[in-house]
Amino acid sequence: MRLSLPPLPRIPGPADVVALAAQLAGVVPRTLAIIAATEQILARVEVLVDDIDATRRAADGVVVRVAGTVGSVEPTLVRADALVAEASTLIERFAPTLDRLHPTLHRLATTTDEREVDALVSLVDHLPDLVAQLEADIVPMLASLQTVAPDIHDMLDVVRELNQMLAKVPGMGRIKRRVDAQQAVAGRA
Repeated sequence: MRLSLPPLPRIPGPADVVALAAQLAGVVPRTLAIIAATEQILARVEVLVDDIDATRRAADGVVVRVAGTVGSVEPTLVRADALVAEASTLIERFAPTLDRLHPTLHRLATTTDEREVDALVSLVDHLPDLVAQLEADIVPMLASLQTVAPDIHDMLDVVRELNQMLAKVPGMGRIKRRVDAQQAVAGRA
């Protein structure tokens, strides 16, 4: 009686894992680029806050010099106050995070190579395709491995039974020793 077993699904090999790791390794340069961009934005925010503060000081000076025209200057002061309040809120909100990130951002800015940034950008560009392939190919295959395990155990049981039956056939002991010797020689070669 022959057993008919379904074909086993393709199991990812080391090359697949290495290829996936190589693609994922490109995420680091992109992250570094994002952090560098964040550092630039932070520098702009500092300049903006300084500019807003300077604008407010200038507006205060105008108020002092033009005391007679307070009515025309007041909308400017209201706007400047609103900008200062908004900037202060942003600074208060982001200051703790920026303080914690500063050493990391500084290190990234001083150690990141342009090629690493390019590689990270490339990886991020490929992430949608990579995720789609993982969801379409890898995840279903991994789920199917759970259903294959019982079949493999059944197949191993059948092989054991065949070995036991063959061991009882007269003369099979010599053949088995000869095959074992040949395999031992081939294994050393």
